[in-house]
Amino acid sequence: MSAPLSRGRRTADAPAKRVRRIAAPFIVFAAVVTLWWLFSTYGLEQHKRFLLPPPGQVVAVGLLDPRNRGEIIDGLLATAQVALVGLVLSIVIGTVLALVMSQAVWVEQSIYPWAVVLQTIPVLALVPLIGFWFGYGFGSRVLVCVLIALFPIITSTLFGLQSAERNHRDLFRLRRAGRWHTVTKLLLPGALPAMTTGWRTSAGMSVTGAIVGDFFFRQGQAGIGRLLDGYTQRLMPEQLFAGVFITSAFGLLVFWGFGLITRLLIGSWHESARTSQ
Repeated sequence: MSAPLSRGRRTADAPAKRVRRIAAPFIVFAAVVTLWWLFSTYGLEQHKRFLLPPPGQVVAVGLLDPRNRGEIIDGLLATAQVALVGLVLSIVIGTVLALVMSQAVWVEQSIYPWAVVLQTIPVLALVPLIGFWFGYGFGSRVLVCVLIALFPIITSTLFGLQSAERNHRDLFRLRRAGRWHTVTKLLLPGALPAMTTGWRTSAGMSVTGAIVGDFFFRQGQAGIGRLLDGYTQRLMPEQLFAGVFITSAFGLLVFWGFGLITRLLIGSWHESARTSQ
């Protein structure tokens, strides 16, 4: 009798949990905006208010003004194209490298240290060289995104591929399963939770890479990074804050999108999917 009762209790509590999960971020957001308004209105002198304009002024000037809103959205779309292409390439390259490294220890020992080196090199030092070698167009910006977003995908995917239980591996070996059959039927399905975690981590990093590339590569269509730099130099705080918030919202949208992909790929069989409900 206890099992049906516990299931019924969990079913009854599910709507309340969903409401709390949705409401909690909005409550925190409202608290932050309130503190922001109080500090910018009463904590700053009038001649210093440009350092932190009130939220209502940011919305009115940066978001409700059609000219400013259109300029920011156009810049965000240009940056989004770079970020999404770089993220897709990072997923493909990182997954292939992790698959290759998972097949033999000597391959992992040969490649993985260079992946670590790539992660430790300051990308800001490489950006001028990338522009010098490959130009300052779309491809160079995508390359910056790949350099920034690649390492989490490699490490997460490799960890997932190497986490398959030994008993399962022995069963496939006993059945004389080939290497490709083992990878597609055992290793990749079991690695999906770790892989999607790497995707979600790299999603935000790819947006950062696109903005970094836009700061340095000033040719072609202006992205959000170049707009933010221009707003800073021209002392336009309302547009600057609006651009930052819209960019953050885009990063959250990409992160949540990959969360949806995770739920579609994994379903409810993995513990992480059940505990998040």
